[in-house]
Amino acid sequence: MTTTLKHAAATIAPPLILFTALLAAWQAFVTLGDIPAFILPGPTAIADQFTQFREPITGAALTTGRNALIGLIIGAILGILTAIISATLWIADRIAEPIVTALAVVPIVALAPVLYSMFGASSEQARIIVAALAVYVPVYLNTLTGLRQVLPVHRDLMRALAAKPLDVIRYVTIPTATPHVFTGLRMASALAVISAIVAEYFGGPRSGVGSFITTAAAGSNYAQAWAYVLGGIVVGLVFYTTTLALETYALRKAGHR
Repeated sequence: MTTTLKHAAATIAPPLILFTALLAAWQAFVTLGDIPAFILPGPTAIADQFTQFREPITGAALTTGRNALIGLIIGAILGILTAIISATLWIADRIAEPIVTALAVVPIVALAPVLYSMFGASSEQARIIVAALAVYVPVYLNTLTGLRQVLPVHRDLMRALAAKPLDVIRYVTIPTATPHVFTGLRMASALAVISAIVAEYFGGPRSGVGSFITTAAAGSNYAQAWAYVLGGIVVGLVFYTTTLALETYALRKAGHR
């Protein structure tokens, strides 16, 4: 076994063993304790419903994932651009500070019903906007922190070497800020999925994971509701692991360890 495979096995094995043990304990608790399904269905019942309804779950997960992805892209672009402007112009920083603070404390998902009334109950735009707003704050704050980590002595050294402004950005600013940007994106990837799912609880088309969870729970199909929750978890894991992989690749390209 190569060193890479050993490292991969050592990384994957502990959480996999823990996850298996938790599932076994969960099933034993539900079975031996005779727990009603409306309180907590067992993993086997959830797995059965997940298999039985795999096609609608997949369709709902794809819809939620698409809304979350669009919201993630929009929120990330706006967050990075405004952070660059705030780091460059002090007046923009002063203007943006109270706005970002307000967005950080406002329950964004509560905006979903208002957005549905604006864009129509059959539109997915409200869910995309909610996801974008949830993404914007962590991306903006982490990017701004990264841009402010550039030491003045490094900028002075580049000027002393007669470096062009684009060279300063390429060789100093971007490498310094990159880890912080991806930290914000990694946090935001999970928030985008969570926000998109929660926004589906408040109305709109019956298409996403959140919509089917409420429908299944309302019909007392609790194992089915948990199966859709599992679909949402899969979407969140895909977003997180993809962002983590992009972060690892980008940091290696930038020379970070």
